[in-house]
Amino acid sequence: MTGRRLWAAMALVAGVAAAVYANTLQNRFAYDDYHIVVSNTALQQLETLPGAVFGPYWPGMFGRENGLWRPVTQAALGLQWIVGGGAPWIFHAVNTLVHAGVSALVFLVLLELVTPFAAVAGALLFAVHPVHTEAVANVVGLGELLAALFFLAACLVHLRSGPATGWRTAAGIAVLYVLAFGAKEGAATLPAVLVLLDAARERLGPSDVGRYLARRWRLYFAAMVGAAALLLLRWDILGRVANPLGPLGADLLFEVPRIWTLGEVWGHYVRLWVAPLDLSADYSPEVIPVSLGWHGANVTGVGLALAILTGAWLSWRQGVLGRGAVSPRALGFGVVWFLITVAPVANVVFLSGVLLAERTLYLPSVGLAAATGWLFWRLAQRRRRLAMGLLVVACALGAWRTWTRNPTWRDNPSMLEALVRDYPQSGRSQWALGDAFMGAGNVSQALLTYRIGVDLLDAHYLYVTDVAATLMRHGIYHGTEGLLLHAWRREPRFALAPGRLAELYSIVGDPERAERFSRVSLTLEPRDPLRPHILAWSLAVRGRIEEARLAHQEAVRTQGFGASWQAWVTRAVLDEAGGDRAAALRALEAALSTDPPHPVRVRIESMRARLEEGSPLLGPPEPEDTPK
Repeated sequence: MTGRRLWAAMALVAGVAAAVYANTLQNRFAYDDYHIVVSNTALQQLETLPGAVFGPYWPGMFGRENGLWRPVTQAALGLQWIVGGGAPWIFHAVNTLVHAGVSALVFLVLLELVTPFAAVAGALLFAVHPVHTEAVANVVGLGELLAALFFLAACLVHLRSGPATGWRTAAGIAVLYVLAFGAKEGAATLPAVLVLLDAARERLGPSDVGRYLARRWRLYFAAMVGAAALLLLRWDILGRVANPLGPLGADLLFEVPRIWTLGEVWGHYVRLWVAPLDLSADYSPEVIPVSLGWHGANVTGVGLALAILTGAWLSWRQGVLGRGAVSPRALGFGVVWFLITVAPVANVVFLSGVLLAERTLYLPSVGLAAATGWLFWRLAQRRRRLAMGLLVVACALGAWRTWTRNPTWRDNPSMLEALVRDYPQSGRSQWALGDAFMGAGNVSQALLTYRIGVDLLDAHYLYVTDVAATLMRHGIYHGTEGLLLHAWRREPRFALAPGRLAELYSIVGDPERAERFSRVSLTLEPRDPLRPHILAWSLAVRGRIEEARLAHQEAVRTQGFGASWQAWVTRAVLDEAGGDRAAALRALEAALSTDPPHPVRVRIESMRARLEEGSPLLGPPEPEDTPK
């Protein structure tokens, strides 16, 4: 296929891909968009954008513990905010255009491996498939889209580079690899896919490895250098290479055989590609329960997986792929592509942060599109009209389901309504519902819902610490201490729980324990911006002036003064100890201007009254208001 037909096919695929997501331009921000984009002020200004790009993907203390860094995606999101002034339609327009570009690249890559009919069919199915809705219709899905864009561009360059790779081509592919990897971690699988592409186009056996590496070593050397650079930066920024936590609510998989649960997950992979009518923003327990033995669903999933792998192996043995190829090897190629690219989130070798998420199937589904496109071509060889009719029906149904699914991601209420309606038994549903109740002021119902979520999600670390933070923001301290102590004892290697305990104790007026947990948190995360000031405060309010002065100076030197009430109260104590009562009074006024929690405001006003009447700032110790 050349000339006008090539461009017409590309335009068709890209146009269809853009058309089915046109209604997302009405969407606003939803779900993780608020954490990653809307509330992340560092992303929203050119002056602070570089610092945000070279920081964790999730802002705040949670970021390093979540183990994610996506600099390309972070930069793209920040630039969109700056250019568009935070208008949601800009983000959705970019997502739609990138998806159209990815769909066109799917067509071009497949065209190098199969017949034009199969390439067009596979690309159209990819363009409209409803399983991609979460990635395209939700703003933060841009990471999946950009990773796939650069990943497929690298594949296309490789496919057209000839039997040997020169330095220029190797460098170009390495740059695309770094961009893809920097957009989303799943793109780390590109080198394995490049081997797959070569193996699909020729017969490679163990005896051919030496000759193969002689032709391609520059490519893999350049890719290795790029990956190593990213991993070193990742280690420096996050303190780790991979996400250290298991799937939400599924920590039990660290202890029991995973095959029981993964068998059911594999069944969902097949269902989501073949019949994607039932879609969900969440597949945590109990949507996909952690299984403790064999039952119908996981036996069926394992059976499907074995049947598909057997079919892939048999098809792989027949012929090779190439431009215009008709070999059944396309089936095996598609299955192996899926296995390679889904590996980072498959929970087979190691546990990832999710049991299953539709957004993570965006790049893996390219392989499924290749296999499905070949099946349509094979049918067309015998019954062309039937094949064309079925393809039109499949694309029409897929487009309809995608179009009707897009409004789910319109905003938080729409997403929450769909999640709770479809899967009320989901732990994440209860989490989101509890937040909604809390936001509406229905505290008793929120607490009940949070307790249900604790049970469903097995008191998962991130859930418990997030709920504790929500309770603290709403001035509810009773019970928060227990949640955070449980999280800390369960995961003592992370700084989030002790850090929030330090903040809690500073709010309720327990400087001894605030000091203790500040030190624990800072040992685990020295770059935390608030805990150094809590440490200085805990020393200052107990009259340990010299220690407080040194701690305060170190906090300001390493973290800046910040806008925390703890920093201003520390400053007030130090100013009064130095004889400058007017400066101390100004510092207390500044502390009140930070809108501190009610118990803190009461204590600061008491301190201000002492200063105004000429009494010492630090009087007899106040009775402890420690949460029980």
